[in-house]
Amino acid sequence: MENETTLASRDMRKRISSVVSSASGNLVEWYDFYVYSFASIYFASQFFPSGGDVVVQLLKAAGIFFAGFLMRPVGAWLFGFIADRYGRKRSMLISVFIMCASSFLIALLPTYKTIGVAAAVLLLLVRMLQGLSAGGEYGIIATYMGEISVKNHRGFFSSFQPATLICGQLLASLVIFILAFYLTEDQMRAWGWRIPFAIGGLAAIVAIRLRRSLHETTTKESRSKIQTGGLTELMRNHKKSFLKIVCFTSGGSLTFYTYTTYMQKYLITTTGFDKQTAITVMAAALFVFMLLQPLFGILADKIGTKTSFIIWSILAIIFTIPGFRTIGNTDSTWVALPVIIGLLCIMSFYTSVAGVVKAEMFPSSIRATGVGLSFAIGNALFGGSAEFVALKLKESGHESIFYFYITAVMIIAFIAILTMPDARKEGYLQDKNIH
Repeated sequence: MENETTLASRDMRKRISSVVSSASGNLVEWYDFYVYSFASIYFASQFFPSGGDVVVQLLKAAGIFFAGFLMRPVGAWLFGFIADRYGRKRSMLISVFIMCASSFLIALLPTYKTIGVAAAVLLLLVRMLQGLSAGGEYGIIATYMGEISVKNHRGFFSSFQPATLICGQLLASLVIFILAFYLTEDQMRAWGWRIPFAIGGLAAIVAIRLRRSLHETTTKESRSKIQTGGLTELMRNHKKSFLKIVCFTSGGSLTFYTYTTYMQKYLITTTGFDKQTAITVMAAALFVFMLLQPLFGILADKIGTKTSFIIWSILAIIFTIPGFRTIGNTDSTWVALPVIIGLLCIMSFYTSVAGVVKAEMFPSSIRATGVGLSFAIGNALFGGSAEFVALKLKESGHESIFYFYITAVMIIAFIAILTMPDARKEGYLQDKNIH
């Protein structure tokens, strides 16, 4: 009995160690990816001079942000293939290495003043490289977290994926906040915006070292016995699961990026807050959002992940429009902040367990590819375009249409969720040994 207890304790320590190592890398990956959005309010004028029109500059920067999302399906397929065929660990190492290189490249990019239009082209190319890496990261981590977890605690284990993703966003926001506090506006525009990207590149080097110690959830023997990475297998045998994930991911990604990355710009361009105030409000909101993830993961373990998804979709449909109208019509941070936190609480019913829900819907042989690609398509179409669509509608004087657009997409997500299987009764994930 003592020996069994010792083995079980050792196994759990290995699982927790793997969660920490993989989650740390996930944090760095998403810091590097999202620092672009937070820093764009400073570097947009350096790459897209437009006569001082801030909305036009942000719109062009958002267009390149969207281009990074368009590369995600390619990254999801590529890294999903590597993960299914050669192992989760190898795929995660390559992914974070590419993000590391991309961050250093952005930190060193010349501006429009130096090389003209070529500066924006180079920014686009490097951003696409980041999108390739980020596209692979989500599917691999969701798969790995699901496989490393144990029954009845999958929601809790899975919640560390969004928690570190949000932490990456939070750190990106905080770095910008600290720099903006010590540097003048002109210094931030001239060179200060480069510092967050350099920090991200250095942090990624640490993440690479951490991921080298990961425990693998598959074996060479098991991988050699199956045909992996095949889109044919995915479409032939798992099309329904694939389409369901695309549908609810579309709603999840649209609301997530609207409530987080776009919200900062909304506070500036619509509510009328200055940049420093907007950054402070979003940093506080993201901090609360990060802490909520494990709590909502535990809740999902109790009530079921499908129930958690249903609650999220209904509340998002009801409260998105009044929430944004309240924020847009106030000049008080003490009104805006609680409303934003309220929207993020609603979002937590989804984010805390989204990864493990998707992992449950595919067998091991195609899991990383299925999870990554289905997520990447919905994410690219609706998450990556969120800022661009919102700013475009604002520029044309029809900003309120964006709120109704979110609601319509969420209704589609709700319908898809109702057709989902209950993971507690039907699911592919099994407790497995780690190596």
